[in-house]
Amino acid sequence: MEKMKMESRDLFDSNIRKISDLFPEVITEAYDSEGRIKKTIDFKILKELLSGSIVEGGETYSFTWPGKKSALAAAHTPIRKTLRPSLEQSMDWEKAKNLYIEGDNLDVLKLLQECYLNRIKMIYIDPPYNTGHDFIYMDSFESSKARFEEKSEIKSEDGERLLKNLETNGRFHSDWCSMIYPRLILSRNLLTEDGVIFISIDDNEQENLRKICDEVFGEQNFVAQLIWERAYAPKNDAKFISNSHEYVLMYAKNINEFKIGRLPRTEEANARYQNPDNDSRGPWKPSDLSVKTYSADSDYPITLPSGRVVEPPAGRCWRLSKNKFLERLQDNRIWFGTNGDSVPSMKRFLSELKFDGMAPTSIQFYKDVGHSQEGAKEVSSLLGGGYFEGPKPIRLLKRLMTLANLKDDSIVLDFFSGSASTAQAVMEMNHDSDKNIQYILVQIPETIDSKSKAYQAGYKTICDIGIDRIKKAIQKIYGEESLFKTDNIGFRVFKLDSSNMKDVFYSPDTYQQNLISFAETNIKEDRTELDLLFGCLLEWGLELNKSINSKVIDGYTVYKYGTDDLAACFGNSIPEKVVRRIASEQPLRVVFRDSSFETDAEKVNVTEIFKLLSPETELKVI
Repeated sequence: MEKMKMESRDLFDSNIRKISDLFPEVITEAYDSEGRIKKTIDFKILKELLSGSIVEGGETYSFTWPGKKSALAAAHTPIRKTLRPSLEQSMDWEKAKNLYIEGDNLDVLKLLQECYLNRIKMIYIDPPYNTGHDFIYMDSFESSKARFEEKSEIKSEDGERLLKNLETNGRFHSDWCSMIYPRLILSRNLLTEDGVIFISIDDNEQENLRKICDEVFGEQNFVAQLIWERAYAPKNDAKFISNSHEYVLMYAKNINEFKIGRLPRTEEANARYQNPDNDSRGPWKPSDLSVKTYSADSDYPITLPSGRVVEPPAGRCWRLSKNKFLERLQDNRIWFGTNGDSVPSMKRFLSELKFDGMAPTSIQFYKDVGHSQEGAKEVSSLLGGGYFEGPKPIRLLKRLMTLANLKDDSIVLDFFSGSASTAQAVMEMNHDSDKNIQYILVQIPETIDSKSKAYQAGYKTICDIGIDRIKKAIQKIYGEESLFKTDNIGFRVFKLDSSNMKDVFYSPDTYQQNLISFAETNIKEDRTELDLLFGCLLEWGLELNKSINSKVIDGYTVYKYGTDDLAACFGNSIPEKVVRRIASEQPLRVVFRDSSFETDAEKVNVTEIFKLLSPETELKVI
């Protein structure tokens, strides 16, 4: 039986496999740093194959900064961490489809690479804007940064140092770029082919972010740089200009697959269509018959019903050739005005519009999507205090979700979730449109200042605020009674933690003989069977929101995940009778503890039992 690795997906190996599919002749073998043979790329051969496209020594267009190579490596380096379920913080755990994950989003994104690869329809993030006081993360790309950490002594709830990007830091912009770059690389892998990402940003890093996104998502997949009118009144104490807007960058994963969601038509827009001639096809509006692009075939005189003759304006021609014009005239699609003496125009019928709804515009006015104070009031009204700075208004997020063209089973990811506005926006959209959209939120458990009002109200971390906001938003939107009558309202909470496995599991050669008792079990003592189950789901690439059932067979607890997605039993010395019961149900995957079987002969017997009773089942041990 294969032993599970219990680490995040190795993106280096994944990239090598992709190159192997295209150029199998460049794949070779070499010793790694630990003396083991592994597949690698012969760059000399690859260079020869691509020699016609390689620029030697010349200048090339690129965007770089100090620490970029390290940031790129950080995105691809696997980690040995896991997500541990927190049932006590969750709400309606059994039926919940939504996820709230506490932890550094770089690590969490790595753990989600298998589970949610090509599964996320929309990503929205509101990352720190690099204003000099709100930029906190745990990355480490250079030794000088480590020294800065020691001086700043900013720590999370579990004692891990956090880096605060103060203006005194010499690598002000470089740090920010190194923070966002690997996270965007990992997030792109999660998007569906028709998926889209929205990123809120202001002037501090807008230019750098645009260049990074062009590199990660491809310049051809740029959709728009939306302008959000975040303030409804100017600030008279502004030194130069009262800044009233922010940006939302919008990129598709594949522009050829993405279809924009259009906005509902307004009464104002429909009012432009009238029916002065009582046309049976309904309301219409006139459209200019002339165009700038000149064509001799479309330059001809038109005699109006009044007898007056008109020609195209100077330098222009008619939109239609003469034959096409006569066809439209015969079909009553040309309008000469009420008196028959106006320059001709084409009739555009409301019933014949090419698209349903209206095309969105690049400017998002606060009257349509809310302003920053509206977002703050939404949090304050739920929690009884303004405990969070700068939350985005729900109306803005719902507008972005409309543009994302979400389907009924779409998943929305926010890995800088802050006050959890995205969760509330998803729930309101589900409630209003009877959809079943899911959300995944990720937030680092940054500690709250003990002198703040939020701390005095009982909140210890940003995650405490986010979780409480979701619970109170559920009560507001659905009411107390409907909570347990409707699926997909609750959420499952997970916490990023070190691996479930002891270090001896990875490097037994580093332990002395007298520590052999430490290795009697390769699993940490404080881990539950539910911890182990979800650790296996992460490696196997199964989504984390399916149903979990358990039953006891001859004193051994057997977990069933999903319909038949996975069965797990983590007991010691599992008898053959229990193994046969599990195999008889023919699950797609089965996992045991390595210590479930005392001898190699027993492991071979288990394998033979499954070959006989459930040959399609994939077997692994931890």
